[in-house]
Amino acid sequence: MRRIVCIATALLLFCQYSFSQKNITIKGTAVNGENRKVELLAIADQISRAEIILDTFRIGEDKRFDLRCWARYPMMVTLQIENYSQSFYVEPGRDYEVEIPMFDWNLDETRNVFLAPETLPVIFKNIPADDINLLIDSIDRFIGGFIEDNFFFFDQKYKPSIYYYDSLVHELNKHCPDTEIDFVNRYKTYQLAALKYNLKFDTRKNLINKFIKNNPILYYDENYMSLFATLYANSISKGTKDIPIHRLAHWVYNLDLDTYIDSIGIDPLLRHEQVRELAALQALQESYYNFRYYDGEMVIKMIEKLAQRTKFAEHKVIAKNILDVIKKSKSEENNAKSLDFVLPDVDKNPISLNEMKGKWIYISFVRVNDPFSISEIETMAHFKEKGFADSNEVVFVTIACDREFQKMFHFLKNSKHGDRYNWTWLHFDGNYDMLRHFQISCFPWFVLIGPDGSIQYDITPAPSSGFLLNAPWQGKRVEEGQQRELFRKQ
Repeated sequence: MRRIVCIATALLLFCQYSFSQKNITIKGTAVNGENRKVELLAIADQISRAEIILDTFRIGEDKRFDLRCWARYPMMVTLQIENYSQSFYVEPGRDYEVEIPMFDWNLDETRNVFLAPETLPVIFKNIPADDINLLIDSIDRFIGGFIEDNFFFFDQKYKPSIYYYDSLVHELNKHCPDTEIDFVNRYKTYQLAALKYNLKFDTRKNLINKFIKNNPILYYDENYMSLFATLYANSISKGTKDIPIHRLAHWVYNLDLDTYIDSIGIDPLLRHEQVRELAALQALQESYYNFRYYDGEMVIKMIEKLAQRTKFAEHKVIAKNILDVIKKSKSEENNAKSLDFVLPDVDKNPISLNEMKGKWIYISFVRVNDPFSISEIETMAHFKEKGFADSNEVVFVTIACDREFQKMFHFLKNSKHGDRYNWTWLHFDGNYDMLRHFQISCFPWFVLIGPDGSIQYDITPAPSSGFLLNAPWQGKRVEEGQQRELFRKQ
């Protein structure tokens, strides 16, 4: 009996501990958002920019949602539903009540919201006058309005005027004086510093001496870390005044971390050990994407080596975040997930892309009411009818991304030419994670997956480009006479 009581007490304490770790709540309603998934996202740190999911919730028929997260300091979060999002700041120990008013969720079917995003409307209720979102919004509006009214004097195509920048600072301090909230004051200070740097009104050296040198590194403050990332961006990875890039690449290739760290310390702006190491982490992340000079695999090993040897706990976390971002961008990581998706076919039977592994998979993401998508579908059908796309080595899959399943059903079952499109058709079934995984930014969109499950191209050519004439699964190139036959008038 005592053992049972002890176990029950331990579980109760664990539950209380877990609940206490969620010191921020966001409760709200979505007027017409029932059955949609809402996600609460954040950036792990300003160096890696790794996106993390803090919480998710499926909105019920009561149209309510409840999200929880934990923070020690104010931080920016993003509320995302499908293709729409809104960002704002949250503070520890606060409860937020929000409302998402009536919203046209079908907007993305008439406009490309990937290239021209539509903000998710979020209305805060019972928000105090000193809320950091209101104070920061006031700062942003004033800066934006002042620059818009005096655009010519801030436009870098001409010669920006330091006089108007100083006027902006003076007027901003009058309109938005310092508050009792340090986070807001730092936001204003660092925003103005970044603007001054971008307009070339001050040097990197002066700004680093003023805001970073001999000052503690404020890892917890997004504003400080954003300014740090701005001032040290590409300051090491592209080579320095004293160290050419090929020498940096040589040290990376040989995993010579000691020489790398010690040598960049020649720069007076990198004499401080903690600053130098943090800047090195940022430089190594930049180096990974500079494949012209750096070996990507060796860059990863350098970051891993730095993470093992650093004495700064924050740097271990940032290094791990950088590695997570890199791994997600690497083909192996993407390939592992690319075939995991299970979607319904036209008869609502669940189909797994994993079932097709071992063959080439040519996937087209379309909308059946989009004329460009229809044109490519007809071109694909034409190729298949001529035999150019028929092969035991390839599977054609079209994923209809219209919100309503019935659009795909009627297109295939009831349209005049539906029987021409006799290959695998699936409906995306509201799987926006899949669209983000394949980085869809418009329709139609094409992806080629190899027999080993690897994505073959960042952007796969469309059928109208002639891609199917000489596709990778073709045993030999199409003869010129066959090409003329293919495009001969019917």
